[in-house]
Amino acid sequence: MANNQYYNKVIYGGTTLIDLTGDTVTAADILTGVTAHDKSGAPITGTCDYDSDTSDATAVVAEILATKTAYVRGSKLTGTMPNNGAATGTITTKAQEYTIAQGYHDGSGKVSISATEQAKLIATNIRQGVTILGVEGSMSGEEGVVAQSKTVTPATTAQTVTPDTGYNYLSQVTVNAISYVETDNSAGGKTATIAG
Repeated sequence: MANNQYYNKVIYGGTTLIDLTGDTVTAADILTGVTAHDKSGAPITGTCDYDSDTSDATAVVAEILATKTAYVRGSKLTGTMPNNGAATGTITTKAQEYTIAQGYHDGSGKVSISATEQAKLIATNIRQGVTILGVEGSMSGEEGVVAQSKTVTPATTAQTVTPDTGYNYLSQVTVNAISYVETDNSAGGKTATIAG
């Protein structure tokens, strides 16, 4: 009979207190550095380098941050996902879109309307009754307007009537009546002068 130095079964008063003989644990089943006893009662130190079964993991390298490593399906993977950090951008036109780059974002990035365009979004630049991006307009359309009232006399040629320098538009144009004059002439008749 072999001279075993470890006790793997203890029976006291007919009652089994400890029985390791049926245990199947091996060093490979125990995490590295953790100690236990095998079925012979001998102390063993774990050699297992992992603490979970990753066979059903679904991650791929593109979903893991670049340079970071993980264990997936029993293999060590190194990530390729770009680290975009705090991605920021500005919008300068109505139709402009900001494209979000693929990869990781740290949550502190922002996209905003450019300061130049924001400065234009003031109430006096927006027609009264119109709201743009939360700014309600107050412009009546008459701000800075200088109107001119003008009188013109018809002529035998076409005329273009426009405001004089310093005026924005014509508030009123008065057209004088066409002149009509009758005079006696030396032939015993009348001469009618129209727009003369």
